[in-house]
Amino acid sequence: MTNLTTREKVERSMKRRRASESRFRAYGVASVVFGLLCLVILFTDILRNGVSAFEQTVMEVSIELDGDYLGIDSQADPGAIKLANFDGLVKRHFDRDVQPERRDRRQLFSLISAGAGWQLQRMVLEDPSLVGQTVSVSLLMDDDVDQWFKHYRGHSAHPVLNEKQLSWLDQWAEEGRLHTQFNTLFFTNGDSSEPELAGIRGAITGTFLTLMVTFLLSFPIGIAAAIYLEEFAPRNKITEFVEININNLAAVPSITFGLLGLAIFINLFGVTRSTPLVGGLVLTLMTLPTIIISGRAAIKAVPPSIREAAYGLGASKMQVVFHHVLPLALPGMLTGTIIGMAQALGETAPLLMIGMIAFVVDVPGFITDPSTVLPVQIFLWSNGSEAAFTERTSGAIIVLLCFLITMNAAAVWLRRKLERRW
Repeated sequence: MTNLTTREKVERSMKRRRASESRFRAYGVASVVFGLLCLVILFTDILRNGVSAFEQTVMEVSIELDGDYLGIDSQADPGAIKLANFDGLVKRHFDRDVQPERRDRRQLFSLISAGAGWQLQRMVLEDPSLVGQTVSVSLLMDDDVDQWFKHYRGHSAHPVLNEKQLSWLDQWAEEGRLHTQFNTLFFTNGDSSEPELAGIRGAITGTFLTLMVTFLLSFPIGIAAAIYLEEFAPRNKITEFVEININNLAAVPSITFGLLGLAIFINLFGVTRSTPLVGGLVLTLMTLPTIIISGRAAIKAVPPSIREAAYGLGASKMQVVFHHVLPLALPGMLTGTIIGMAQALGETAPLLMIGMIAFVVDVPGFITDPSTVLPVQIFLWSNGSEAAFTERTSGAIIVLLCFLITMNAAAVWLRRKLERRW
């Protein structure tokens, strides 16, 4: 057997190392490509199902606001207008327009949204002089009609609508009376059991109030804790124990904080369930470790020469920390806080534990009003039996993703704008 020279051994070893490095590089590229492919599939599916939620099917009609039928006139006060039978007026109009057989009237009326009468009522409340006139209005159609017009039009069958209803809809579509418009109700209405009337305004307002409570509590407490632990706390076993537990809390499942909030804030202190106040308290507990860890990292990034120069000029410990170190570390602290708030924005599990899964129609006005948040609203809609709720679930996810992307982009911008390189 021929003995290999040292040079040949080295060359063979180098070939194996290069082959190993090439395989590792290929594995890394494949992992990145696979991850990006999964993201593309996920976002494509969400956009495909959710974009149509921003459009709503309506029907152009000219309807007479009969004051005698409604029992009001152009001088009626808002209280009388709210009691008028606008739903009956809509049904009477379609009954005269289509002239269905008696047994088909219920099927006809089911094509019209339960909010059609509310539309007319709102018009009259804004301008009572319309009473007695014939007005043109884009009446909301039922969610089944909305799904048919956007996804099933041209098909001979529909999972819910029967042949008689489809014949009416085909006729209205051919006459150009049916069309889609931007779904403003999706952004201006609260939750509803009717998909065509359901909106995210209540959830967005509840989310804003909850995050406001979270920020007002977590930012000052987290920054103060970071400053104390990094600049003033003595280096002993107690401080080490606290630091270890803060790092561990950052990895605790979020539902654990929900159980903690349920036991302490609701059961012990009696805070009202399903309010932005208790939601903000729970999310504060969850985001504090992130803010403290990022705050300490920002303080550590300040060069020691800054402290030494301040001490050399006769500054006290407090002056060094609050006049020199803190202003330089603040950009990093803000970045960590925004990332923590973005994490809190997407949390659902802890809020489910404190009752923010309730069906709330009204838009909250303060932190003590019953409310829900956007992730929980998405969870509720995902369990809806109607296909329109699936569509609105994807639409709400798109809105939530826009908020998350905006907050993370703001964190990146702040870091690049305010960060100083030493």
